[in-house]
Amino acid sequence: MTFTHELGHVIGGWVVGAKLVDVDLAPWRMPYSVHAPDPHPRVTLWCGPILGVLIPVGLAVLIRRRPAWLVADFCLLANGSYLALAWLSGGPFLDTPRLLDAGAHPLSIAIFCLLTIAVGYVRFRNDCIEWFKAS
Repeated sequence: MTFTHELGHVIGGWVVGAKLVDVDLAPWRMPYSVHAPDPHPRVTLWCGPILGVLIPVGLAVLIRRRPAWLVADFCLLANGSYLALAWLSGGPFLDTPRLLDAGAHPLSIAIFCLLTIAVGYVRFRNDCIEWFKAS
């Protein structure tokens, strides 16, 4: 989840012409990316959770195997949960406060969180039930 999410920020920054100053996508540390200057920080920031969902779901559609959907559905739940929890914590380096500072409407964040958490929870829960039934 963290890899595709952070990769989304990197891709988003590249698309809008932001200069990537530093990046760490190592799976054993908390990944991050720093863009400066970033002419469109809202796009760069939104691309993290959006591509953090679309990349795994797209791969699951292509792979068409239960483990791929388990990962994709977890990413769906995790990206929405991350934005919601980041909103509650208010940490200045987390995505949600930075999205709000960049001018994202709170309703857009709330809708993303509600949709991804609701759909992700139901799908991931069902994936887990099926996974453990099969074992």
